[in-house]
Amino acid sequence: MKRRLKTIAILPTLFTLGNLVCGFFAIVVAARVGKPEFLPESLKELPPGDIYNLMLAAWLIFLAMVFDALDGHIARLSGATTDFGAELDSLCDLVTFGVAPAILMVKLCPRFTFLHREAIWVIAAAYVACAALRLARFNVETAEEGDHLHFTGLPSPAAAASIAGFAIFFYTLYSKEPPLAYAEQIYTFAQSALPFFGALVALLMVSRIPYPHIVNQIFHGQRSFGHLVAVIFALVAIMIIRGYSVPIICMVFVLSGPVRFAWAKLVEKRLQEEEVF
Repeated sequence: MKRRLKTIAILPTLFTLGNLVCGFFAIVVAARVGKPEFLPESLKELPPGDIYNLMLAAWLIFLAMVFDALDGHIARLSGATTDFGAELDSLCDLVTFGVAPAILMVKLCPRFTFLHREAIWVIAAAYVACAALRLARFNVETAEEGDHLHFTGLPSPAAAASIAGFAIFFYTLYSKEPPLAYAEQIYTFAQSALPFFGALVALLMVSRIPYPHIVNQIFHGQRSFGHLVAVIFALVAIMIIRGYSVPIICMVFVLSGPVRFAWAKLVEKRLQEEEVF
């Protein structure tokens, strides 16, 4: 039986829609980057205007992450958590953290896209599908009264951030004066590795590997004064060298999940073997 929606929490909904708008404009900005019709030697390196647009699209995804982090907190603080808000949040997340990073990934590696056109679009489509499955599973399995300190599988915002980090890294690589040593070789390798990394990220989203909720673990509850000082200095360091620190932190977070999971399994197996003997 259909239920008519009577009231909506205005402020949380506006933040959720802010997430959607950022994702939409990230897609629009990324779409400015042209499709490679031929393969000159210069295609190893994106034109400056394209690199700038992709960097801008990446920061729009990060801005959307801010809206996404705030809307739930605002809804809980105001006692306005509803099924409508949860469903709207997932729909917006699919656009911003599913579709937008998939398009960004295709645009970031023109050489791979030209040489393996079918492969890159299959990977991008798989990424969007895995993001949708991950969000649907999250809605079904997450209890509202949970501690929200861990996720099952890689969260879609973190997955999108890891892809967007490549755009920021590429822009920093070529805008820095003087250029970084071996910048061209680093870019060529990163461009070739990005599609395979995107496929791994897609699998991690639908995996059962646990990931910590960084925001809640850092800012939730009472902490020591030293903890506050450490967080402030970490944020300052990140902002000073954000062109390199943001992509590295995102990639480390993504890869830390399977590394921790494999290590835990290895330790568990070793303990079982020791108990036997």
